[in-house]
Amino acid sequence: MEFGIACFATHDGVQPGALARLAEERGHESLFFPEHTHIPASRDTPYPAGGELPRKYSHTYDLFVALACAAEATSHIRIGSGICLVIQRDPITTAKEVASIDRVSGGRFEFGVGAGWNREEMENHGTNPRRRMAIMAERVDAMKAIWTQDEASYHGEFVNFDRIWSWPKPAQWPHPPVLVGGNGPTVLDRVLAFGDAWMPNYIPGEDLAARIDELRSRADRHIDVVINAAPAKPEVLEELERMGVRRVVRYVPSSGIAPVEKALDRWESAVAELHGE
Repeated sequence: MEFGIACFATHDGVQPGALARLAEERGHESLFFPEHTHIPASRDTPYPAGGELPRKYSHTYDLFVALACAAEATSHIRIGSGICLVIQRDPITTAKEVASIDRVSGGRFEFGVGAGWNREEMENHGTNPRRRMAIMAERVDAMKAIWTQDEASYHGEFVNFDRIWSWPKPAQWPHPPVLVGGNGPTVLDRVLAFGDAWMPNYIPGEDLAARIDELRSRADRHIDVVINAAPAKPEVLEELERMGVRRVVRYVPSSGIAPVEKALDRWESAVAELHGE
């Protein structure tokens, strides 16, 4: 089992390149950045975790700018989107951004995707929240066509384009791993339809083992499990390792260097205790 970190990369916290370099130097396997283009001031959609929405949600850097900084500052750590809100993005532009990041990083990109939770945010991008799952599936499918075909076409309900040329192609073949985020009741359907991995958030009390067993029993190919937002608790890590989880990711604060290093210390201590060190 591998261990990574995630962080909302904000303009007033540790800069993305510096954080990536620190994570690599300290031996972490991966680094993920989430995405929000904006937060509607109405705040009609409640924060899923309850309470007030943390300030960091409305202060994030552009996802692919942060990823480019991380790629340039490092040489071997995996870098990823955790998650990219593809329902709010043009698929032709996003396909080029994904391929470009994968190229400049030397094939180190992990493409986490999801439909999001903030309905007003979706609507501001012209996305009908009721159709967001179908939109996500179609846009990912269209991007795969762009990545794998020299002259791609796509004709669907939500994405429609005739023959196009778009380079670069990703460094990884046929494309970077697609990690499907989410914990909802139908998420496994999406993972099986177009994912290379399932990337749920860790939720205490959820019967994660049963869902992983269901995923494996239904799959006709190998599908990894990547746990996002895991606690720094060795007993939880041990349980996830027994389930055959591929990677566990822990969030660090969007802040200055001292709180980030303290959080990394806690995470590394939990991993060390898991390994009996």
